[in-house]
Amino acid sequence: MRKQIAAANWKMNLTYQQGEKLLDDILDAKIGLAAHQHAIFAVPFPYLLMTRSEVEDAKNYHAAAQNCHHKKSGAYTGEVSVEMLHSIGVNYCVIGHSERREYSAETNAMLAEKVNLCYDSHIVPIFCCGEPLAIREAGTQNDFVAAQLKESLFHLPTDKIKEIIIAYEPIWAIGTGKTASTGQAQEIHQFLRSVIAAQYGEENANEIPILYGGSVKANNAKELFSCPDVDGGLVGGASLVAADFIEIIKSLK
Repeated sequence: MRKQIAAANWKMNLTYQQGEKLLDDILDAKIGLAAHQHAIFAVPFPYLLMTRSEVEDAKNYHAAAQNCHHKKSGAYTGEVSVEMLHSIGVNYCVIGHSERREYSAETNAMLAEKVNLCYDSHIVPIFCCGEPLAIREAGTQNDFVAAQLKESLFHLPTDKIKEIIIAYEPIWAIGTGKTASTGQAQEIHQFLRSVIAAQYGEENANEIPILYGGSVKANNAKELFSCPDVDGGLVGGASLVAADFIEIIKSLK
């Protein structure tokens, strides 16, 4: 079975102490994850070592960075490289979140550089794609997300693409309380898998987890995750509440 993943994205929230307590509360629930199930915590940079330490004895629980720089090293004050992440034992990194694309003008070409650097440092990219409301209303979301995949990922060889995690995030549903229907979620996830299959073959496409990332909550996670091509979620606000994220983890297939 494909990996099923509950990924928390804390964004720029919580103090160190609040984050530590949140992790303690979630881990205290002692949720036993099957071999194919994973919980990933994408936390602010100052909390990475603490998070890695908290989860290191919990099976299939992992720390992730929320971003990395698109250059290997250099005079980039305030930035964090993938080599730095690797050196502290971080094995996952979110790449191309819609907020990074919008606020930091990250392009598909820049994200391709980040993906390459992640693989060079043995870090698994959690690659985000998704369309804004205007694109959805125009009915051109398929072309839009296909271009994001092709321009940032399709230079990769097969052995690399099989390792990636993709997170589809309808930008119109992030933090708005709106959520794609299960039908909409399944339709776009199935389409994304078909785009990958056309490039790398169906067998390889069927190995790649595709997460849903738009207002996933404790009360809708099970229904969303029940879709055949939805392999978990990239969760924002609900990941900041222990009871909610516990239920989301428990909702994994």
